[in-house]
Amino acid sequence: MKAPDFDYLRPETLAEAMDMLSRHGEDGAIIAGGQSLLPLLNFRLAGPERLIDIGRLAALKQIVDGDGFVEIGALVRHCDLASSEAVARAFPLLRQAVGHIAHPAVRHRGTIGGSLAMADPAAELGACCLALEAEMSLQSVRGQRWVRAVDFFAGIYETALAPDEILTAVRLPRRGPDSVQIFSEGARRRGDFAIAGLALVAD
Repeated sequence: MKAPDFDYLRPETLAEAMDMLSRHGEDGAIIAGGQSLLPLLNFRLAGPERLIDIGRLAALKQIVDGDGFVEIGALVRHCDLASSEAVARAFPLLRQAVGHIAHPAVRHRGTIGGSLAMADPAAELGACCLALEAEMSLQSVRGQRWVRAVDFFAGIYETALAPDEILTAVRLPRRGPDSVQIFSEGARRRGDFAIAGLALVAD
């Protein structure tokens, strides 16, 4: 099938993107890598009137190695997570998990923000964020708020994102030196949706 008709908008700044989403609300949808949204469009399971492409927003593509935390921009691709030394040192769980995400082509287009905003229960990164006690940055023209992962995921394909909010970053608190992080997943074939998965963090 083909996607339904839609208007395509491409903001150059985060402020412009938030303004567009504020004006269009539930009639608009954010798109970046497109690995979560495009299949829904093609199967006509989603039909937003406007796609707001935030793929050019360089500020959301950064990994910040901060004091006591690592902050990952929402547009950081899965392959960038896998190659980041800062992520590998502090959160080996993420590097392990990324290897289970679909196939290389998807990992080179898909973003952490898109995966988390979709809230697919079979996805790997949501489980990791819960295990690592992450916080999500949600921004709109009304301001910014930080939401804990346990409160961000409201159910299957449901999140705490309001219609005018954009997920802009994920902040992960550093673990202690005795932290153990393990990811495991069972699927029919490598790259298929998981039948069951485990994201374990313990001290």
